[in-house]
Amino acid sequence: MTAPAGARGAGRAIGVGRTRVPLGLAYVLMIVFLYLPIAVLFVFSFSTNTTLRFAIQGYTLDWYAAIFENEQLLTAARNSLVVGFLAATVATSLGLAVGIAVVRFRFAGRGLLIALAGAPLVVPFIMLAVALFLLFNLLDVPRSMFTIAAGHSVIALPYATLILLSRLVGLDPAIEDAAMDLGASYPTTLRRVVLPLLGPSLLSAWLTCFIVSFDEVALAIFLAGGDQTFPVFLYGQLRFAQTLPVMIAMAVLLMLGTVTLTLIAFLIRSRSE
Repeated sequence: MTAPAGARGAGRAIGVGRTRVPLGLAYVLMIVFLYLPIAVLFVFSFSTNTTLRFAIQGYTLDWYAAIFENEQLLTAARNSLVVGFLAATVATSLGLAVGIAVVRFRFAGRGLLIALAGAPLVVPFIMLAVALFLLFNLLDVPRSMFTIAAGHSVIALPYATLILLSRLVGLDPAIEDAAMDLGASYPTTLRRVVLPLLGPSLLSAWLTCFIVSFDEVALAIFLAGGDQTFPVFLYGQLRFAQTLPVMIAMAVLLMLGTVTLTLIAFLIRSRSE
């Protein structure tokens, strides 16, 4: 007689040196290690302390209210929204083009095209930032929000490509063939048949690219001109102790927004599959 699957799994352990650690304990320790700093940050965002001390004297919402009184912070946040919108739109459009080309057409170099689209995932962002910085200097392109958006489009492209590729592979090509048999041109078929079917995946890809852009700091530091994005502004303000509580509150809001958008993108992608 065999034990139930749950009973078998409950007794499993992994080796750590010469000791054995239960899988459940290892999982709990991993969760604590990953999320305890975030929980601490969340607590301090409501603390009346102006320094990171665990002897919390009281709680307040003043730091959150101060966010909307800091014009530089709000300007940086608006810049990040603009850059994120541009980068997500460009990356999603390019990812769609790559996906359609790879899935629906046969040509030499398809594998190379996929590799190039996914290359930013394996190239360190700091190397990519330096390369783009030198390229824009060589081309005499002034640094601005548009250069940041261009850089963010590059690093967001792999995410858009992977999301849209997975949906296009599962899309029955007979639907497109039927539309063209009825007299529709391929561009018309794309616009009226394929794009509506890809709608949820396009939105999911766009949200994912927006998140990647909004949170990115390395490229933004190298490619920014006079217009700072929010992560760059936050990074610079961490040097000043008096602004630390407000920055913590803003970081919590940024984290909550990122998690919310990530969940929305995941739900949209799950329902479209």
